[in-house]
Amino acid sequence: MKDIFNLALCQMQVVFEKKKNITNALQMIKEASSHSDLVVLPEMWNCPYQTDLFPLYAEEKENSPTLNAISKAAKREKTNILAGSIPEKHNGKIYNSSFFFNSEGEIIGSHRKIHLFDIDVPDAVSFKESQTLTAGNKVTVVDTELGKIGICICYDIRFPELFRLMALEGARLIIVPGAFNMATGPVHWKSLIKIRAVDNQVYVAAVSPARNDKSSYVAYGHSMVADPWGKVENEAGSAEEIIYVTIDDSFTRKVRAELPLLKNRREDVYHLEKK
Repeated sequence: MKDIFNLALCQMQVVFEKKKNITNALQMIKEASSHSDLVVLPEMWNCPYQTDLFPLYAEEKENSPTLNAISKAAKREKTNILAGSIPEKHNGKIYNSSFFFNSEGEIIGSHRKIHLFDIDVPDAVSFKESQTLTAGNKVTVVDTELGKIGICICYDIRFPELFRLMALEGARLIIVPGAFNMATGPVHWKSLIKIRAVDNQVYVAAVSPARNDKSSYVAYGHSMVADPWGKVENEAGSAEEIIYVTIDDSFTRKVRAELPLLKNRREDVYHLEKK
C-alpha cells in the first residue's frame, strides 16, 4: 500500500454515441494516467442518464466492449481505473454498476448502486431509476494496491450509514461516481461530500459528468475531493476537465489522532452492522 498516491477525476462530456464516449474516456485516461496512480470516470459515462436508454446501452460484464476497452487502457497505461458506472446487464436485470480495474487490467472489485434514484421535486426534477434498474445489495470496499477504497454511486451518498460501514471496513478513500442535477447539485453536492469526509475522517472523491444543457437530464458537474478535515482539495467547474488530488494517508492518521471520532463511538449505546 502506498502512503501517498495521486488521484485523477475525469469530468467528461457524455453524448448519445457510445463509441464516442468510450473514445473520449480513453483519451482522458491517457492524459490523466501520466500524472496519477488512479483515474476515475463519472456515473453513466458511456450512456446518457435516461431511464429509457439504460436497457439499450446495457452490457454484460463478461461480454462488454466498454469494460474491455477500459481493461486494455489500465494495462497499457499501467494505472488503476475506477470506471465510473455503466448500465450492466445480468440475469435479465439491469444495474447501475461500477468496476475497479488494477494496473494489470483486471477487475478486482465492483459495486452496484444500492439506493435507486426515485425522486419527485415539483417544478424541478422527477426521475425514477427503478423503472428500468435493479438495486444492488452489497457494501463495497475494494482491497487495491493503493489501499482499501470504498465505492458507492450518486444517490448512495445521501445515506450516512453506508459511508460509516465503509470507513469501519478500513476504506482510506471513498469514491462516488455521481450525476447530481441542477436542482439538487447547487445546494447539496458539496455539502454532502464534505460532511461524509468529516463524519468518517476519510478522503471523499465525487466525480460527475460535465454539464450538457442540451441533455434531458442536466448534470451539475463540480467534481471534487474533500479531505478528512472537510477541506475541498480541488473542484472542477461545469465543463469537461480533469482535476488532480494527492491522497495522503499520514494526514488521515493525523486527523484521527487529533479528533478521534471513530474511537469515541459509544458501541455500548448504539451499534451499526452490515447484513
